[in-house]
Amino acid sequence: MVKLKNNFQRKEKKYTLSNRQYRLLREKLQAFMKEDAYGLHTIISVYFDTKDYEMIRHSVNKPVYKEKFRIRSYGIPKEESNVYLEIKKKVSGVVYKRRVAMAYQKAKGYIQHPHALKLEASKDQQIKQEIDWLLARKRLEPKVMIAYDRRALFTSENEDFRVTFDFNIRYRKENLTQALNDEGERVAPEIDVLMEVKALGAYPLWFSEILTELEIYPTSFSKYAQTYQRYLYVPSPSRLKQREEFSYVV
Repeated sequence: MVKLKNNFQRKEKKYTLSNRQYRLLREKLQAFMKEDAYGLHTIISVYFDTKDYEMIRHSVNKPVYKEKFRIRSYGIPKEESNVYLEIKKKVSGVVYKRRVAMAYQKAKGYIQHPHALKLEASKDQQIKQEIDWLLARKRLEPKVMIAYDRRALFTSENEDFRVTFDFNIRYRKENLTQALNDEGERVAPEIDVLMEVKALGAYPLWFSEILTELEIYPTSFSKYAQTYQRYLYVPSPSRLKQREEFSYVV
């Protein structure tokens, strides 16, 4: 069983798989990797952004540095269940995550009054102060819920190497914090399975050989970016006017 970490760094690559590729890959990985103790589980994240989606618009342009803030829950939380307040940063392709755990009831109160909550552990309090500063600086607000069902594989030989498979990626724009659940519409119906490979260094040779054999290649896919571009983005009036003028000239 892989223990959830509150601080870590790694590289992440995405791959979109058909159901057939997924079945073949799972068969070949049986000799090298095991599924973690969580089995098929649901991950729910509420992403925060500025009123005009400044953070995700910046991220879509693939800058050297980008960041996101979200509340993440493993399963549908009860009031006393732990959820995570998480900052995710990406610098030159390396992902850094810092997060603190707290009861869902406290997390809801935190969003309303960030500075009223103090944490006992000094390390957690430091991370919370980073989150406080980001929320205040950007004036962040909850924008979208993204949920998916996940299976995760690991190898005992290298704890920094993990492979996850996400199914039924879905989103919702309403009721984001007071009643956190996984109900929503499909983000990308054309994708059967999204695989993420998380590694601190190079892939094991056997894994690279399996990917080559099955003709599985990396792709660019961000759950939040795809949701924004497909369902949340609204062109400004000036852009709509430019489109109309262009269509008229053509």
